Order: sequence, then structure tokens, then C-alpha cells
Amino acid sequence: MENNYVVIMAGGIGSRFWPFSRQSFPKQFHDVLGTGRTLIQQTADRFEGICPKENIYVVTGGEYKELTQKQLPFMTDDQVLCEPGRRNTGPCIGYACYKIQKQNPNANIVVAPADHIILKEEEFKKKINIAIDYASKNNALVTLGIEPTHANTGYGYIQFEESSDGEVKKVKTFTEKPNLELANMFLASGDYTWNAGIFVWSASSLTFAFSKYLPEEADAFNQAQKSFYTPDEKEALRAAYTRCRSISIDNGLMEKAENVYVVKSDIGWSDLGTWRSVYDNSDKDENENAIDATVMIYDTTNCVVKTPKDKLVVLSGLEGYIVSEFDNVLMICKLEDEQKVKQFVADAEKKGGEFI
Repeated sequence: MENNYVVIMAGGIGSRFWPFSRQSFPKQFHDVLGTGRTLIQQTADRFEGICPKENIYVVTGGEYKELTQKQLPFMTDDQVLCEPGRRNTGPCIGYACYKIQKQNPNANIVVAPADHIILKEEEFKKKINIAIDYASKNNALVTLGIEPTHANTGYGYIQFEESSDGEVKKVKTFTEKPNLELANMFLASGDYTWNAGIFVWSASSLTFAFSKYLPEEADAFNQAQKSFYTPDEKEALRAAYTRCRSISIDNGLMEKAENVYVVKSDIGWSDLGTWRSVYDNSDKDENENAIDATVMIYDTTNCVVKTPKDKLVVLSGLEGYIVSEFDNVLMICKLEDEQKVKQFVADAEKKGGEFI
């Protein structure tokens, strides 16, 4: 396992999950589903037996370094990579992989978001090991593709070549968040998976792909790499980030590269990106309410309620609502209107930064 590394992306704010997810305390540091472990802790736990703990890295903002090390106390300063600014997943992944490559040129790297739920963890480990084995022997960019259960317009889709042998299949196309008609067609065809944003590659395959498809960013990180693991790293990284565009790894590499492969996976996966996904993944009471609160409920159905346990919440006559309170914000919103949450955040920012 000494050549296996994991990069956990934990720099997002999770604004679609406001007010529970805030700039000062984003959702990846919360125990969202009441399991006793936060999302980032669950993510790190998931890789036990895949790589040593000292080979787990977290990429986040500098303001979350202390919080990261408090929740993952085994992490050294070198394992918490603090970005000087947000540039989407492309530079985030580039920084981590170039840094790991300097330490171990033979590294195999798994990249995973910090805020996903995976219920079938043994199956997940099996699929990750298949991907690592393939990526370690081939110049390949591998992604885990989730077998779709319904036509979801909120996910990206990966089309693979059905004729591919074995569990690792050649990717034909990426399609980002299709409309419902297209999503239904993809589901019916049987040769599409959801894009979970979980990637596996060797350090050399990733840096070669950067040099081919993101040459400016590759040059920036090649220059910065000379200073990694030295006192000059912070300044070198800042200089590199001034040359990096804000671009996702999907747009920057995966949609362009010809050596992309997918491992079809049925791992009980969910992206906890919205209140709907929290509702769907929570235990329900006899009236289909998902409750993480101290409540008295009357004639209320199909609601998600997440409030501080030291406050009694009384609900009567609601159907299909989000009731959420955290710190100084209370939000009551129809579950079907969850896409408006980002607008709520933008409007709340005008009232003062303490509300976001």
C-alpha cells in the first residue's frame, strides 16, 4: 500500500445546504446524518486498508486547516494542503498530485470529495482497488461510474463502450447535467453511468495529462513543485495559483483526454449536495419526516427538520418543507424549492457576512 495515496477535496462551502453549511463551518465538517462521524471523517475512514493514514491528504482553505486537523488528528501539517484561493477542482487536484509526485514518483492517487455518502463500503473498496490496479499498470485516467437508478438531471453522465472487456471500460463521452428527456434516454440505453467525481490515476499519468491539456497550469505547478516540502512552498504555490484558471477537472482533462476509463460501481453512493439528498438518505418517521431535532409534530408529513437539539421545535400542518436552523439563521422553505437556496444565500450576504 505504500504507493497508494488519497486526496480528499474539502474546500467547498456547500451553499446549497445553507443555513446548516456556512463559510465558517462547511457541511463536510458536520455529522449531517447523525451517524456520530462527520462527512470528512467518514471519507477518511473509508480508505482504511487502501492506503496508510500518512498517505491521506486533504485539500482545503487555510481557514479550515485547524478544523481539519481537529477532526482528523492524525494529519500532519504537510498532509493538509491549503489553497491560496478557490480555483475549482482542476488546480485543487493539480496541487495535490504534483506535491505527492515529488514525495513519491510511483504514487497511485485516489481523489474523492469529502461530502459523499457511500453505504456499501466493502464494495467501494473492491472497485477502488480494481481502479488502482489498472491505473498503476496503464497510462489511464480512471473514474468510478455510479450505476444510475433514475433519470437525475443534477448529475453528469459518462458513456462507456459496452464492448470493453472486464470491469474497466473505455469512456466515450461525458455529458454534464442533461435535461430530463436526455437523462431518460441515457438511463434506457444502459451504457451510461453517473459521474461521481471520484478519480484514480498514477501521479505520472495525471501530470502528463496536465502538460497536454492544461499546459499553463502544468508549467505553473512544475515551477512550484521545486519548493514543495520546503519553507518556500506557500509563496511558490501562491505564484502558481495566479497562473491557474478556475476550471473543473472534468472540463479541463476528463472531457478532452482519450485515455479515460470508468469502473461501473453499485456502492450505495449519494452526493449530499442538497436538502433533497439529505432527506432521501435520512431515516424517516411514520409520516415520512426526516428529523434531526427535538420536536413536537402534528399533522406534518414529508418534511426534513434539522435544528439544534437544545431548542424545542413545534410543527403543525406542514407538508414537504425544509425547517433548518443553525447559529443565527432559521430557514423554512418548501422542499420542492430547494434550488432557491443559493439565491437565499446571495440575498442574505447583502444583510451581512455573519449570515453566510
